[in-house]
Amino acid sequence: MKQNDKTTSLRRAAVALGSILMICAPALAAGPVDEDYIRSLAAPGKKVLVIEYYDGKEDVTARKGYASGTGFKATSPTEFRVDDMLSLRLFGIEPCDGDMVNRQEVYAGSCADFAQAGLSTLLESAGVMLCRAFVSEQNAARQEATCYGYVHFPGSLDSVDMFEEQLVSLGTHRIARKSDGSPLRADLVEAEKIGRAGYGMWADRRIQEQ
Repeated sequence: MKQNDKTTSLRRAAVALGSILMICAPALAAGPVDEDYIRSLAAPGKKVLVIEYYDGKEDVTARKGYASGTGFKATSPTEFRVDDMLSLRLFGIEPCDGDMVNRQEVYAGSCADFAQAGLSTLLESAGVMLCRAFVSEQNAARQEATCYGYVHFPGSLDSVDMFEEQLVSLGTHRIARKSDGSPLRADLVEAEKIGRAGYGMWADRRIQEQ
C-alpha cells in the first residue's frame, strides 16, 4: 500500500470505523498500555477481563468488565469466549496450515490444535487481561481485538505482555498476510523472527516452506 493511499484510508476510517481493522490493529491505534492500571485490576480468586473500545481519535469511548472464577476458554486457535453472548478473536495472527511436528516439544498433530493449546496456556496464566477493540465492534457477538495479559507468580514472574506477540514469538501462531503477501501486523515482524529461529511450528521444515 502506498503511503498516500494509507493516509487517505486512515482519514476515511474516522468516519467509517469498520474499515480501520483492515489497516492496523486496535493495539496500534491506542499507544502503549498502562501496565500499572492492568496490575491494579487483579482480584484474588478471579480472572479479570476489561475491554476498551476506541474511536478514530484514539480515545476510549467505553469499557466493559468481566470477572470469572473459572477463567476464559479458547474456542479456536485465535478466539476465546467471554460469556454466552460474546467472543473475542485475536487480530492479525493465525495457525499454520495442516499438520506439524515439533520433536523437542513432543508434539505431532494439527497446526490448529497446537495454536489453540498455546492460546489456552496464556488464558490460564493471566490473572488480568486488557483487550482493545474499535468502537465499531462494541455490539458484535464476535469482536476482533488485541489483548494484553498480566501474569504474576510471586518471586519469579511479574509481567504484562501482548498475547499476539507472545504467541507469534513462541511459534504457536504466525502473522496473517494480506492479499499481496505483506504482513497484516507489521508490529509483530520482530516477534515472528524469534519464532522462526526454530520454535513451535517453525521446527517443522514443511511449515517453513508454506
